[in-house]
Amino acid sequence: MQFMRYKILYFSISLIVLVPSLISLILFGVKPAIDFTGGALLEVSMKPMEGKEINETSIREAAGEEFDLFSIQKTGEGTVLIRSKPLSQEKKSMLIDRFRDALGEVEEVRFETVGPTIGAELLRKTITAIIIAAILILLYVAYRFREFRYGVCAILAMFHDTFIVLGVFSLLGHFANIEVDTLFVTALLTTLSFSVHDTIVVYDRIRESLKRHPKAAFEDIVNLSVAETLGRSVNNSLTIIFMLVALFLLGGVTTRWFVLALLIGTISGTYSSTFTAAPLLVVWENWLQRRKKK
Repeated sequence: MQFMRYKILYFSISLIVLVPSLISLILFGVKPAIDFTGGALLEVSMKPMEGKEINETSIREAAGEEFDLFSIQKTGEGTVLIRSKPLSQEKKSMLIDRFRDALGEVEEVRFETVGPTIGAELLRKTITAIIIAAILILLYVAYRFREFRYGVCAILAMFHDTFIVLGVFSLLGHFANIEVDTLFVTALLTTLSFSVHDTIVVYDRIRESLKRHPKAAFEDIVNLSVAETLGRSVNNSLTIIFMLVALFLLGGVTTRWFVLALLIGTISGTYSSTFTAAPLLVVWENWLQRRKKK
């Protein structure tokens, strides 16, 4: 099958997904969790006393002006997620006691607190880690394949996957209040490695095919290499996707969005390694050939 004949279609599909992702990132950004912003996260289960109602107003009134509550969000039947400035254990206990006195039965479900300094440092380290990973991958791929264009195309495919994952979570953050935390960063870095791993498999087959068929057209070599590796890539990715879907549907709430980020990254990485990274090489080669003719 002449896969590279449809490279414009592959790029169009990527743009259809990438453009909304980039627009969402520009307009809304992502919604950072307290891991990055600093603060306290308190999730409680409330069973109101007779005549009382659990809503944002009643919770703020019960807390009083002493507690600066950033946001109050219902996460389930009688379950509320509260974000505030950093709280000590003593302050947290005092806040729960106030809820019990004013509203009824209260049970703590989850409590996390991070100082603003630690949050800012974690954000800097996250950005640094992504930049270092991208540079090292670029240099490694370029070195292994002895051509800089292989490294550049692999990095472009990698950023293709990165922006898709970020864009989806930007939309989820804006419309569903889904936050990104350190687990999301782990999923993002895993996506980078998965994307490049699959791309290297395709590129390695291209290199082997070039040695076996030195007189063949480059586009034909890429077609042959994609055909030889596509089944392996899809089968490998499906085993991961099935597992992640099961984890997303049946796993715990705390890992749900981490699993979703991995799932999106796996699907995008499988697509980009074959239908973004390989066509980019063909476009680059065609451009070089046109320059030589001039």
